[in-house]
Amino acid sequence: MAFTRTQVHLTKEQREWLGACAKREGKTLAAVIRDAVDAYVASEQAVIAERRATLYRTFGSNPDFEVPSRDEWEERAKRLGY
Repeated sequence: MAFTRTQVHLTKEQREWLGACAKREGKTLAAVIRDAVDAYVASEQAVIAERRATLYRTFGSNPDFEVPSRDEWEERAKRLGY
């Protein structure tokens, strides 16, 4: 497996906790961080999949729904940082 080197800044408490986890599990610090990132990504993917499933289940269920203009969507996206 190929890796990409990435630098992150951790608080002292985060570093100590991750170091303790690594020692307890007999892993490197990098392996513990990769496992944590994998868990986070899997969680986010599950959320996205659930949102998509909800959209598919409910699409077209309210034919009288009025969709906001594209300008409103773009303004909302800017506010939310998308």
